[in-house]
Amino acid sequence: MLAHIKSLIFGAAAGDIQPSDADADDRVAAATAVLLIETAVMDGEFDADERATIGRLLMERFGISENGVDTLMVETEQAVADSVELFSFTRVLRSDYDHADRVKMIEMMWEVAYADGVIHDYEANLIRRATGLLHVSDRESGEARKRVLEQLDKEAGAA
Repeated sequence: MLAHIKSLIFGAAAGDIQPSDADADDRVAAATAVLLIETAVMDGEFDADERATIGRLLMERFGISENGVDTLMVETEQAVADSVELFSFTRVLRSDYDHADRVKMIEMMWEVAYADGVIHDYEANLIRRATGLLHVSDRESGEARKRVLEQLDKEAGAA
């Protein structure tokens, strides 16, 4: 998995090689983890609620074990610290995800942004940039954001 993250960041053959299905799954999981962690750290903090949300989303979406998620997150945090661009990560998701999956990716980013209870301008800006790079419309991003808020309202009402 670390090799996939490094290849995405440093421009190596993420899109140039013909991956097996397992490699493609790892590559998509790595790119997803990078975008989710990038969303979480945009406000200068990466708190326990954001970590838990990202871990849950990765386990649900990719069926990764808790230990696997922990390893992926440690590797990805370093990758995010070393990275300064989004294009290579969104390119992987654009090529390997269909449109509905890309909309779900934006929804996951909104969920991470709301995990600490506060949307920072930098987080919202990152999601807007990712929306464009993933070829998702602003309207679809807004609808994804509304779904996240509705889910949070339901959870707050149940608690």
